[in-house]
Amino acid sequence: MNKKYEILDVVALLKEIPEKKLKKGQVGTIVEILGKNVYEIEFCNKNGVTIASISVKKEDTLLLYYDLVAA
Repeated sequence: MNKKYEILDVVALLKEIPEKKLKKGQVGTIVEILGKNVYEIEFCNKNGVTIASISVKKEDTLLLYYDLVAA
């Protein structure tokens, strides 16, 4: 499935971003669409405090689902 990402979609990183101290698998929320396949993603700690807000390419993320989605 190649769903178009939307604001407030939840994604996980597919690669580390060491300069921002973000690990592969880190979960974030899309807060802005910057361009074709480029998104501003906010990453928070378990207390809801923002640890980074950076632009990320779609190819470096995996869209996460909370509800059952037909394959």
